[in-house]
Amino acid sequence: MKKIILAYSGGLDTSVAVRWLKEKGFEVICYLANVGQGKNADFVKKRAMRAGAKKLLIGNLERKFVEDFIWPSLKANAVYESKYLLATALSRPLIAKELVEAAHREGAKYVAHGCTGKGNDQVRFEVAIGALDRSINVIAPVREWELATREAEIRYAKIHGIPLDVTKKKPYSIDKNIWGISIEGGRLEDPWNEPGEDVYQLTGPADKSPNKPCYLKIEFKGGIPEKINGKSLKPVALIKKLNEIGARYSIGRVDLIENRLVGIKSREVYEAPAASILLEAHRALESLVLDRETLHFKEIVGLKYARLIYDGLWYTPLKEAIDKFVDYTQKVVDGTVNMKLFKGSVSAAGSKSPRSLYRKDLATYGRGDKFDQSLARGFIEIFGLPYKKKL
Repeated sequence: MKKIILAYSGGLDTSVAVRWLKEKGFEVICYLANVGQGKNADFVKKRAMRAGAKKLLIGNLERKFVEDFIWPSLKANAVYESKYLLATALSRPLIAKELVEAAHREGAKYVAHGCTGKGNDQVRFEVAIGALDRSINVIAPVREWELATREAEIRYAKIHGIPLDVTKKKPYSIDKNIWGISIEGGRLEDPWNEPGEDVYQLTGPADKSPNKPCYLKIEFKGGIPEKINGKSLKPVALIKKLNEIGARYSIGRVDLIENRLVGIKSREVYEAPAASILLEAHRALESLVLDRETLHFKEIVGLKYARLIYDGLWYTPLKEAIDKFVDYTQKVVDGTVNMKLFKGSVSAAGSKSPRSLYRKDLATYGRGDKFDQSLARGFIEIFGLPYKKKL
């Protein structure tokens, strides 16, 4: 039998894909990438075996995910369409890399994923796999099988005795990792419908969050967060801590009509407490330590970086080149930001840095003002000269 490595999440699509691939004559080896989704490995393994997998491989990738993918994205301030912090998109190049390496170890010439033909993830997986090893063949069961709806997949799973968490009453597609949660499907497909509380997996409603704000002092070194309230934390622990605290204050909920790579609009709901807190903190610190031209140009670079991640172009020369620029800018991003969390909002309440470019003696309107205001008239005259019109 031909060996195939299936990117396995334990959800509806990939569980049905195991059985479908087996019926097509493949020996299915499932690969579960642990990127912080918090699923019970034993339960997922039993589900994979029940579906017909030969075995399940598990990659514990949380630290690698944070250090090699999340931190570069944070340093670039990468946000897609002003709202999406790219949690799912960031995990795909890492999982693709692990699939290729698993195929090499297992002697497999095929890999498979559970992505639909109208989503972004199919592009992210297949472009990354091709960039890493063009000889590997990719199969996408959901693009090929006769199961046209999620309801049909549910029926198929029941017929073959595959246990699932999804039901017709709650048919949401959920992708979770340490950086955030993506939710789509069901009632969310009508953009007029407000997401109910049953949609959210991590955060509670803002009106039921604590009535007093929470302050967190986050310390950065080289653009990377290292401490919370003076306590050093390892990367994974730091993000999990912020997710826990942020969720209590309903931080990081996003409802977005999103432009997919394949050309359609989709309605996506996201939860990203830690990512939202760290992004605001990082931006606040950069505004203190980066000069104007670097800061403004970096905003443009951040938009492009987000698009590269979203479009699945992680393993490309342009992304590698942008990393060099971003890393250079982060040499001065040292300092502490005091973040305020309250009723679903997060903001910087204060910031300080040994690299600060802020000078109170120039900014103040009180005593100690050293700004020579008499120079302003000449500056304005020269600055506005090209725009003066003759009457």
